Amino acid sequence: MGTALSVLHVRVWRGTESGEYQEFQVPRLESQTVLDVVTHIQRKLDPTLSYRFACRVGMCGSCAMTVNGKARWTCRTHVASVSDEERLEIGPLRNLPVIKDLVTDMAPFFDKWAAAKGQFRGSATRNDDFARVSPESRQRRLVDESIECIGCGVCYSSCDVVTWKPDYLGPAALTRAWTLVNDVRDVDQRERLTAVAGDAGCHACHTQMTCTERCPKKLSPTAGIAGLKRAVLSAALKGEI
Repeated sequence: MGTALSVLHVRVWRGTESGEYQEFQVPRLESQTVLDVVTHIQRKLDPTLSYRFACRVGMCGSCAMTVNGKARWTCRTHVASVSDEERLEIGPLRNLPVIKDLVTDMAPFFDKWAAAKGQFRGSATRNDDFARVSPESRQRRLVDESIECIGCGVCYSSCDVVTWKPDYLGPAALTRAWTLVNDVRDVDQRERLTAVAGDAGCHACHTQMTCTERCPKKLSPTAGIAGLKRAVLSAALKGEI
């Protein structure tokens, strides 16, 4: 460990939904990430602190937390980029039940993926040749960005519509639906468009673009949701849904 530059004053959420913030003092180090801060607290100051992480290199998204009011990947967020006054406030992701401390229950998030018909269903069997989709095809190019979503929950936590309307499917589930709507191999298109056309579906989006602003992978769920709106309208006008 390097030489401490100063002291960070860190407020960390403790407990469940009815918990409170607890303050810790953590050595401020060069090139320090928010995940480094949380790890220091758990390993050096309070071993009962609960949090979730895995890869530490920005590939899994499991370390997402709310840092100074915004959902972020803590492994990719340097303290210097979010704290000018040596102060941090770290809490669990919004819009999800809190299991303990910084750990949220992701079940509602993935339940909405399922509700949006986020499972691929094709017609081929193991006896068929591999299906080939040209990377230059129009439908494939429409989802070049969206297929990179890893389901970290940052967009869902950042979405005010989810806060106001808890049954709203949310940007990640709708982004997944958008990728499958454009997958020529999938056979559930009518059911999927019907699922995202309801009151809790794509038309509930207010196009505030917070999901796009906060996405750690620089994706645009807003664009995918707009595409779903057009697809739903087209299918409705044709009498398909």
